[in-house]
Amino acid sequence: MAELVDKVQPEAVFICVGENDLHNILSDVPSAWKNRLVLIQNELLPRDWLAHAIDNPTVISVWFEKKKGIDSKVVIPSPIYGAHARLVFNALAQLDLPSYIVDNAAELEYELVRKNLYIVTTNIAGLEVGGDVAELETKHKDLMNAVAKDVLDIQDWLTNKTHDRARLMQGLKEAFAGDPQHKCMGRSAPARLQRALGFASEAGIEAPTLHKIAAKHLS
Repeated sequence: MAELVDKVQPEAVFICVGENDLHNILSDVPSAWKNRLVLIQNELLPRDWLAHAIDNPTVISVWFEKKKGIDSKVVIPSPIYGAHARLVFNALAQLDLPSYIVDNAAELEYELVRKNLYIVTTNIAGLEVGGDVAELETKHKDLMNAVAKDVLDIQDWLTNKTHDRARLMQGLKEAFAGDPQHKCMGRSAPARLQRALGFASEAGIEAPTLHKIAAKHLS
């Protein structure tokens, strides 16, 4: 980025890296590009960009998968917010990937917390029971709710806000319905659990279910 900033004037700069790489990348973003950023991340929250004096990035909460050799799979439409939201919306439309532009930053935060609830809950519960999200909701509901409670305790702390848990749990069920056979445990599940426990420790949150799962599945 440092080599390119004086040579090109991009309309938008997309950052799409692994969760553990995000802060190193954001710390290196040239000042001239900070108002052009589009962030495409899992486990993303406002605190992540605000920590780097990035005030108004465009953010998309991605609800589709695209892996080599297979067609794109959509769970639900992906919400977008920010100055370049229309650019992202139009690009996705060219690929027949559904998205929509949310009205304000508060609604974006809800959508980011909802995605975090989905991905962290399903990954961590998947370490314990495997399977897909339909099985998690129907056969392991108590585990799902216990993990979700711990996850939402952490999300409240990370956002410094008490969120509407009934709405978020309903949003979780909507995502489950969008792709009932979506597998719970991705390859990043152990790292997500470790990250969640780190936040819980920093915040003084007990997170008993997460600790119980970690005792069995983290070496």
